[in-house]
Amino acid sequence: MPTLTETRFPADPSTPAEAGGTLILALPKGRILAELAPLMTRAGITPAEDFADEGSRRLRFETNHPGLDLVRVRSFDVATFVAHGAAQIGVCGADVLMEFDDDQIYAPLDLGIGRCRVSVAGPAGADDLSRASRVTVATKYPTIARRHFARRGIQAEVVHLNGAMELAPSLGLSRLIVDLVQTGSTLRANGLVETEVIAHVTSRLIVNRTALKTRPEAIASWIARFRAALAERDAR
Repeated sequence: MPTLTETRFPADPSTPAEAGGTLILALPKGRILAELAPLMTRAGITPAEDFADEGSRRLRFETNHPGLDLVRVRSFDVATFVAHGAAQIGVCGADVLMEFDDDQIYAPLDLGIGRCRVSVAGPAGADDLSRASRVTVATKYPTIARRHFARRGIQAEVVHLNGAMELAPSLGLSRLIVDLVQTGSTLRANGLVETEVIAHVTSRLIVNRTALKTRPEAIASWIARFRAALAERDAR
């Protein structure tokens, strides 16, 4: 019996190469990619065999649709590729969109995967900022951190790190951190406590606004396929 996706969208929605070139779907490496795989299957996308192989040195992969290729990059780079039109479609977390904040990115669908949160954390007691006008914060989210503390009337002095944020308070690099939290186990293992949740995060389907205008049928068809795949998943 055909799936909901196949029933509603039986045709390949990709525009032929001679009419606009191959569409690029940029996807994040790691945990999100594993959660995304069943949804891609429901949307009718079958990647090349080595796509799921983390050891593969290829970064661009063909699919069962001649007009659609996948690229596998870091989550922050998904937004960059889509914003600049190097990829027309992508999947990334709402945290990346909050930090990136580019008007060329349109996020039509919440995929409901990759659930986590952007939070403030620090050693016990470090969250007492009642008399503070400045605070040092280690994070890979400088824009989110500055905006969050500015709303409290506090100037955030940001130490920009790409990883190992949990070390910063114990080594005197910062008083607090702003980081992505899923279970909180890494925080606890490093003597930190989560003190504030800035935002709850899920992954979104994103598209380049210019590409949506220049190739509306192809991109709208892929949005529709993912929307149908979500409906099929949520109906079970």
